[in-house]
This record gives sequence, structure tokens and C-alpha cells, in this order.
Amino acid sequence: MLYVIGDLHLSLSVAKPMDIFGGWDNYVERLQEGFSVVKEDDLTVICGDMTWGMNLEQCKLDFEFIDRLPGKKIILKGNHDYWWSTATKAKKFFAENGIESIDILHNNCFFYNDIAICGTRGWFYEEETHGEHDKKVMNRELMRLEASLKAAGDCRTKYCFLHYPPRYNDYICDEVVELLEKYNVQRCYYGHIHGPGRRFAIEGNVGGVLYTMVSADHVGFKPVLAAE
Repeated sequence: MLYVIGDLHLSLSVAKPMDIFGGWDNYVERLQEGFSVVKEDDLTVICGDMTWGMNLEQCKLDFEFIDRLPGKKIILKGNHDYWWSTATKAKKFFAENGIESIDILHNNCFFYNDIAICGTRGWFYEEETHGEHDKKVMNRELMRLEASLKAAGDCRTKYCFLHYPPRYNDYICDEVVELLEKYNVQRCYYGHIHGPGRRFAIEGNVGGVLYTMVSADHVGFKPVLAAE
């Protein structure tokens, strides 16, 4: 089975628990219970914001927690993953600490049976200040997304996993949406949105792409089944 969830926001070694927010009470225990549906040979994609740790050492307990959850996991960067410097450093850290069930989606593509797993962090209207930095970040994310989609090759079934929503309320990230439609992506999963803002999430089939929001609090801290 292929599952997906986003925004775990773990803080097992830093003082930033999410329990203070509505709907996040006992969320670590609820994540453990939610993952009980996952089997050891299943795969779960985590759409960013795994941990509040500022560096890899501060994230160690959080990644060990994720590693202990059943099945393999593929992670991608979120806007609060401050620990993220390079995928190479993260993989080295995982290897040195016996974290074996986590891989990284970054300028690449994975395959689950006949499904290509593509994606990147993305970009979002709330980050835009119309400066040169924002243009550079947007262009970099677009290049990463297209590199991931190209890595899918001739695979006919493509799923895209993002952190930021490419569609939200009346906002559309045209550049990301154009790539999804250009490469015939069938499904797009994203997170980032929490609390009352979840009611403005765009879900369902738009332009031939099925959009689904998977922020942990939105899906009841239980991974969503993406494919059998």
C-alpha cells in the first residue's frame, strides 16, 4: 500500500509542542495509532514539516520516532524544516544513526509499483514579497519539480507530492499547476494548511488533477491511502 500524510510537526527534543493548538492534543500518540494501519512492506510519503528541530542533532529523537513507525517512508522539505541543509547531509546523518526506513525526495523520483512518486516543497502566496529572492526560490522549486517529473520517464501514472498547496481558496500557483498538467500528473497531495484555514483548501479534480490535502490534523493523524 502507498500512503501519504503531511506536517507531523514533531518536537520530542525541543520545547515546541503542538498540543497547545486546537485539535493537536496527544498528537504523537495519535500518530502512532494512525500508523497502525501501515504494514512493514508499505510506503508512506510525508509531505514536509516533519520536525521543529533547528539542526539534525535536535531532530534525532523525531527521526528515530518516524523510523520506528511501520513501513518505509519518503520525506520532502517543508517550510518549517529548518534542519534541512542538503539531502546528502541528511542521508549521512540517517546512516550514522541507524535510521534505515527514511529516504528523501529531492530532485529525484521514486517508484511504487507502476506509480511514479514525484515532488518538491513548492511555493506559496504567503511567502511572496515580489523580491529577487522570491523569484530565485520559485524558479529553483520549479526546476526541482520538473527534474522530478522528468525522472519519471515514460511512467504513465504520476503522483506529485508537495508541501505547499498549488491551489488554495482563490489563489493559484500557475507555474506549478502548469507543470502538473504538462506532465499529466493524475494526483497531487499537499499539506501546510492547519486550523480554520483548512476550509479554504482546494480538493477534488481540477484541470484533470485530483488534489488532496493531507496535513496531519486535517486527516485525523492517520496516513491517507493513495494506492493499493
